[in-house]
Amino acid sequence: MGHELAAGPKESPPAAPAGPPEVWKKGGRLLSVLLAMNVLLLACTLVSGGAFNKVEVYDTDVFALLTAMMLLSALWILFYLLRTARCARAVPFRDPHAGPIWLRGGLVLFGVCSLVMDIFKTGYYSSFFECQSAIKILYPLTQAVFVMVQTYFLWVSAKDCVHIHLDLTRCGLMFTLSTNLAIWMAAVVDESVHQARSHRNTSYSRIASDQRVDGPVAGGDCPCSTAICKAFQQGYFYLYPFNIEYSLFACTMLYVMWKNVGRLLASSGDLGHGHAPSPVRLFRETFFVGPVLGLMFFVVGLAIFIIYEVQVSGARGHAQQALVTYYSFKIICLGLMTLVSLSGSVIYRFDRRAMDQHKNPARTLDVALLMGAALGQYAISYYSIVAVVVSTPRDIVGGLNLTHAVLMIAQHTFQNVFIIESLHRGPPEAQPLNALPKEPCLTFANPGALHSLPTCPPTPRLVGPSLVGPQEAVAIILAPRAHWRRRCLKDISLFLLLCNIMLWIMPAFGGRPHFSNKVEVGFYGYSLWAAIVNICLPFCIFYRMHAVSSLLEVYVLS
Repeated sequence: MGHELAAGPKESPPAAPAGPPEVWKKGGRLLSVLLAMNVLLLACTLVSGGAFNKVEVYDTDVFALLTAMMLLSALWILFYLLRTARCARAVPFRDPHAGPIWLRGGLVLFGVCSLVMDIFKTGYYSSFFECQSAIKILYPLTQAVFVMVQTYFLWVSAKDCVHIHLDLTRCGLMFTLSTNLAIWMAAVVDESVHQARSHRNTSYSRIASDQRVDGPVAGGDCPCSTAICKAFQQGYFYLYPFNIEYSLFACTMLYVMWKNVGRLLASSGDLGHGHAPSPVRLFRETFFVGPVLGLMFFVVGLAIFIIYEVQVSGARGHAQQALVTYYSFKIICLGLMTLVSLSGSVIYRFDRRAMDQHKNPARTLDVALLMGAALGQYAISYYSIVAVVVSTPRDIVGGLNLTHAVLMIAQHTFQNVFIIESLHRGPPEAQPLNALPKEPCLTFANPGALHSLPTCPPTPRLVGPSLVGPQEAVAIILAPRAHWRRRCLKDISLFLLLCNIMLWIMPAFGGRPHFSNKVEVGFYGYSLWAAIVNICLPFCIFYRMHAVSSLLEVYVLS
């Protein structure tokens, strides 16, 4: 990859030699990627192996490895902060697209929830300290320190284009990224085992009995019998989704920093539009249809989710009714989201804004993550479609499941098209030079005469009184503050944002009808279907939260 050298009004930094730095840049990236792959594979092997009884890997070994990785990552972060603070030329450029405020704000929010989870987890393991390994208490304490250090590091350094210790910085960033991915996988495995135990019944009790009784979910020889111990246990399981999202948010920001190591930039004005071209005023330039409708679906969705959680664990008739209500609501929501996303893409066909073709590692990563994470939902949906179509007999739940799976595919597809096209649009002011506004501009003359002009400037301007005399006209050219297309796009982005938050809450906090309707379980068997869901569903959950981040950017840029 070549260095970015853009011409600008300001003086550009001296160009580096073209040959050796280009080769060394690729070599340094390859070295850091190989390091990350080996560390991550080792961590994933231990994490996945520690979840089963027949593998001679214990959860204490997993905790010890993750603790060591977090300590090494924290030490490297402190070295990076100290070195860049002392060297004035360490960070000569800062990428305006990297680390937008809403991404850093989400990181802080999820980081705070992760700290609360670590407190609950420490209290849980401390409840039977006398018969537990010390590493189980040291692990959440180390994670709390790591979260605080990493959150501060990403808040102040997310935009850095560092130019010292290039290979060491690349390896450090990739090692920290691997640490976050290993923590993410450990949390996903722990949460998946907990959900499997919550949904188990007599038809697959054999699988549940194979799981470890002394793993992170249970106390082993030290049962959790006190009320405060059970409260800590339930508390940190409910906070797992926030910790999972924190790790993934940190990974995306670390990857952008890794791409920006050694990057050369000119003036920020030549780099295309930034993330926040103007101050954000919520709901100011909207028709209020999108936010109101989105809030309505959000509230109704939460109510239906609570009812589903209460009824699905009850009698068979109540579980059937809960599934019908759950699927019916999601079908309506997904259908409307599909139509709204398609409408946004149609509006862009009439948009005159220029396309932003500048190199942007953050935007490239956003697009790749949206497309990659959607594959998890595609896989679950296609497996469900095959199971419902082939299975007999067919009932109302099967028909709703089939419709839900088809709409899931359509909604992900059209929403990705809308978001990706929005991210590649320039700011509202970036219109072709030869484009003239179609709205007539009104001119108010001094004698009170009123007439319209055939053409008008692209931006409103005030013409002051002439120095010749009071008889000269004073013209005020008025233009609408926001075009109807912009308001529609803001409404669309807010509606999709609220719906995606609600669709993230449902599976993240236990709303998983994949095991309750018994269609896929009966067709594929519990072992295979549980493996499919536990592998693909974390990507589905991540997709929703990453779509929320991208839609917030679309709202700001519209």
